Amino acid sequence: MHRFLSISSKSASLKNRKPFHLPFLSPVSSATPGGQSCFHYFNQKPPSLGTRLGFDRVFSSGCFPNRVNLGERETYGNGFSRLKGFVGEIRSYSSETDRESIEYDVVIVGAGPAGLAAAIRLKQLCQEKNADLSVCVVEKGAEVGAHILSGNVFEPRALNELLPQWKDEEAPINVPVSSDKFLFLTKDRAISLPSPFDNEGNYVISLSQLVRWMGAKAEELGVEIYPGFAASEILYDEDNKVVGIGTNDMGVAKDGSKKENFQRGVALKGRITLLAEGCRGSLSQKLMKEYKLREKVQAQHQTYALGIKEVWEIDENKHKPGAVLHTLGWPLDSKTYGGSFLYHMKDGQISIGLVVALNYHNPFLNPYEEFQKLKHHPSIKPLLEGGTVLQYGARTLNEGGFQSVPYPVFPGGAIIGCSAGFLNVPKIKGTHTAMKSGMLAAEATFGTLLEGSNMEAYWDALRNSWVWEELHRARNYRPAFEYGLFPGLALSALEHYVLKGKSPFTLKHGKPDHEATDVAKLHSPIEYPKPDGVLSFDVPTSLHRSNTNHNHDQPAHLRLRDPNIPETINLPEYAAPESRYCPACVYEYIPDEKNQLKLQINAQNCLHCKACDIKDPKQNIEWTVPEGGGGPGYSVM
Repeated sequence: MHRFLSISSKSASLKNRKPFHLPFLSPVSSATPGGQSCFHYFNQKPPSLGTRLGFDRVFSSGCFPNRVNLGERETYGNGFSRLKGFVGEIRSYSSETDRESIEYDVVIVGAGPAGLAAAIRLKQLCQEKNADLSVCVVEKGAEVGAHILSGNVFEPRALNELLPQWKDEEAPINVPVSSDKFLFLTKDRAISLPSPFDNEGNYVISLSQLVRWMGAKAEELGVEIYPGFAASEILYDEDNKVVGIGTNDMGVAKDGSKKENFQRGVALKGRITLLAEGCRGSLSQKLMKEYKLREKVQAQHQTYALGIKEVWEIDENKHKPGAVLHTLGWPLDSKTYGGSFLYHMKDGQISIGLVVALNYHNPFLNPYEEFQKLKHHPSIKPLLEGGTVLQYGARTLNEGGFQSVPYPVFPGGAIIGCSAGFLNVPKIKGTHTAMKSGMLAAEATFGTLLEGSNMEAYWDALRNSWVWEELHRARNYRPAFEYGLFPGLALSALEHYVLKGKSPFTLKHGKPDHEATDVAKLHSPIEYPKPDGVLSFDVPTSLHRSNTNHNHDQPAHLRLRDPNIPETINLPEYAAPESRYCPACVYEYIPDEKNQLKLQINAQNCLHCKACDIKDPKQNIEWTVPEGGGGPGYSVM
């Protein structure tokens, strides 16, 4: 039976919109590729839409909250209504023939660390200089933090600059790193190596909880945050300048017809638009291509990795708050770059995960199954025994670093955070650099709107900041591993301990990740052990722990540019790699009535990790946003 949550819009501009319903009965895949169909239903607890940390108002997925004093509304002859917001800013509303439009000074796409840091910094500047800018943040997750996944050992440098009093304001940052170990794993042994990570002064955190707290801080300053709205298109003016974004329509059936609860998407127009979508942001990718932002600065292609993570609750006698462990080696082969992490959080919880670079060659490699193997290693298994998995998730991350940063400014806005790619690979950290990029973009935005400057100031400030210095010092670490694990270790040790990032050369990345995949005949299939249900688990069990939810009756957000390629190229030449690189069993080949294998896409399983958009050998899969509010529902990731 279906359980529904009815949500009614209370916004002044949307007062005539129909209520709509979100089904919380999620169809999810139940078998591994090559077995029976992965499709079944299970009842699933929906993410709470009104319990976000520190928020004093409930605003739910898919509707604008009641943020305005309806008594202070003036209507003009041009069709615009002017409303005074709850902190005094003025916003413009208009009724268009096809959809409603709301105007802001600044529209930010993505309520992650970069987007919220930008929003907070903008409002701080308004306070400092007695100015007023309306700032809107739109977020595709059902709640702020619902789609945020990271390790995370947090370096507070950017937060110290943005909110210096965070320690006194109940920020969820309270587990300092207490130990820092680095191991090289073989199948049965663990060899200690010098730790290069320098985590003194850092903290083990849940990034999804941190951004919830940041969201509350942004709201206190007057930022309007709208979760449950997926930005699906860029809006342009007649001069091809970006003037905002459009959210996708709600209530569209799988066949494209309008259901009873249909609601047209909203146009959110901004004088400046900042894209903070995270790694492989769909709108950011389009703008990079359209405005040739990589070519503008001769940036190399981006390289990526897939991170798969679980949060466990373990025996308190084994728990050591703040203990940090990283590993290289097993279970990955020597030609595949990657490693694992294990961080002791608070309350008896640990986060454990495996990161696999997506330029791996063997199409039979399955990152999810490699992660399941990892947990049985003798150095890890005893810690997990007797514990319980609380949550599962996966997300891609940028690894291109300095060489791959595009020109981040486009007409009408800028790209910030992991959408541009500021991860420091040897540190395995990108939150602090993402936040700083958002702060710098905010300062450039303020100068553009109120001080006669322009957005190019963001690019100049970025190159003169500690972010650029960090990335430049770290630039040769990741490409060093193009030569294999042991040459990579030697080169990176030389960079870190001897040259200290000041080498006179800059290494280049190898092939783009999708081109790195070999044809299947060059490799042998990998036989993975069956999950034991104690330390290792099948995909459906893990998916249930991710709180992933999509309305199954909507157009597929995973699109094939050529529907023939899976059966004519991917299956015969590459042995169906999409059935393995996806950590959610979205892609499976099942026999049709003629016993011919055909690709089935279980889009409702999608974790929004973006691996398919990156790794498909022919770049045939396009990841687009589903209905707002769909996807995982992370709470402790």
